[in-house]
Formats: sequence, C-alpha cells, structure tokens
Amino acid sequence: MKAVGVFRYGGPEVLEVVDLPVPEVGPGQIRIRVHAAAVNPSDVLLRTGFTDPMLAGRLTPPYRPGMDAAGVVDAIAPDAATDLRVGDRVMAIVIPIDPSGGAYAEYVVVDARQVVRAPAGTTHAEAATLPMNGLTARRALDVLGLAPGAWLAVTGAAGALGGYTVQLAKADGLTVVADAAPADEELVRSLGADKVVRRGPDVADRIREIAPEGVEAVVDAAVMGPQVLGAVRPGGQLALARSIGEPGTVPLGDTGDVIVRNVFVPEYRHAHDKLDALRVLAEEGRITLRVADEYPAERAADAHRRFEAGGVRGRLVLTF
Repeated sequence: MKAVGVFRYGGPEVLEVVDLPVPEVGPGQIRIRVHAAAVNPSDVLLRTGFTDPMLAGRLTPPYRPGMDAAGVVDAIAPDAATDLRVGDRVMAIVIPIDPSGGAYAEYVVVDARQVVRAPAGTTHAEAATLPMNGLTARRALDVLGLAPGAWLAVTGAAGALGGYTVQLAKADGLTVVADAAPADEELVRSLGADKVVRRGPDVADRIREIAPEGVEAVVDAAVMGPQVLGAVRPGGQLALARSIGEPGTVPLGDTGDVIVRNVFVPEYRHAHDKLDALRVLAEEGRITLRVADEYPAERAADAHRRFEAGGVRGRLVLTF
C-alpha cells in the first residue's frame, strides 16, 4: 500500500511516500481502505519529533502521522463487536503512537470501537475532518462538566477545533462567547456563538465586557494560555487542547484559583458512543464539516506547508 511517513524529523520536506505491506486485521479489529485523512496540529508534532519519546522503541520507522481517517470498510475480524459490513462508508479516530500507526496510508487497521459510519450525505474528505477534532471538543466539554446555561468562552473559534467546540457547546445548552478576527465574525456567528469578540492579546478584557463576573470556563483552542486566564471567574476552569510544553504553547505561570484541565483525546480512542453521537449531530446539521482544501497524498508536504502558514479555516485533507 501507499503511505506517507517520516524516517527523520524536520520540516514538511521529510514527509515521504513509501510502499508498505497492507496490514492484516487482528482480534477485534477493522481494516479501512482510507480515502481521506485530515491534517492536524498533532501531525506536525509527530513530523518534527515532539512525539518521539512515545514512538521510539514501540514502532518502526517510517512513523506515520494522521489521527482522522475516512473511507470504506475493507475487512472485519470475526470477533469484532460491530454492526458494520465490508463496503460501508466509515470514519475513524486513529492514534499514531498505537501499533496501527497513523492515518496517512491507503489502509489502516484499528480497534472496532474506533470506527463508526460516516455521516450520511458527506464526502470522504468531509467525514475525515470530524473524528479527532470532534472528539477533542467533546472531551474538553466533558472534563469541564458545565451545567446548561453556563458561560463558556472559546478561543480560536474560526478554526476546526474551535468551531466544533462552539457547536457542541450550543448542543449542550451552554452560552458561548467566542473570539474572531473581523473577517471571521460572520463565520463564528453562523456556528452559533451567542457573542463574538475581537481576537487578540486583550481578548480576556473583551470577554469580561460581555461577562463582567467572568466566564465559568474557557476552551483555549487558539493556545493563548496566560492571555485568556483573566476571562475566567474565580474558581472557574481552563481547558487546554494542547499541553503546556508543546511547540507553540506558552507557560501559564500563576493560574490563581483557576482550575486547569488538560484534554488528551486518546483517552476517547474507544469512546464509540461519543464518536457516533458526532455522526448524528452532523447528519442533523448541528455541527458543520469544513474542508479547507484537498491534496493528493503525494503532496502531503505542500499541505503541511500551507497548514503551518496559518489562517486555514476548516481542515486540509489528504486524499488516497
């Protein structure tokens, strides 16, 4: 099979198209013929070596990025607990540090709990934008555990993770204030945000103008760190989609009485019910699947360059 991986760490140019054996299904597993795989920040972390401590000694290079796969069921282990059938259109969350490797491949084998039907009426590329980002947003809201009506602030609301967070928060009955650049305000409002404030270094002050006592929680999809702490009321919460210490993050410093929640999406790798609930919301039109652009797998390096340049709304998707 054709796959995209890295033998050495570095810039987008280290991504190589390689030929690998098609993986066999093991106990409880499903093999997917992948047609689309989304490009995410986690893929850049793998490519640049940040995840090497989790890969070295467990997997053999080339290491494959990719946490979202969409395609068609190709094979099912006899003992797999699933109602899926060969030929069904599906989407899956894929964990590159697991034995499966990442989703940048024509075939991937994963636990049956990681696979659900693709939302009806969607393309493979659209379905590939949902699993990892949708489950990350779902995990963030679950760890916060806010009651309906509570005020939630979302940074990076125009991006893929931020957008899903806004829409899932509204589905949960929360009141949402979100940030946006002027060009993105209409988009963020269309996602359901109750209030939109201008993004930037003083975003906490602008959120306080909307919620003078502070919001109950912030989901920091824009990785603003200390710049957004001031928006949270005493005893409130800050959910971090990326752990402090990852490239691009800033130390929080003194968080006072704000409770910091780290969101680690692999904890939901087997949360089949939550992934399938995302499918239902997509079919109902309550969450929006946004594809920024599609690239053939051979141009993975170009996709990574564009992703790292910033300003992408939705997700870039590799096609196989």
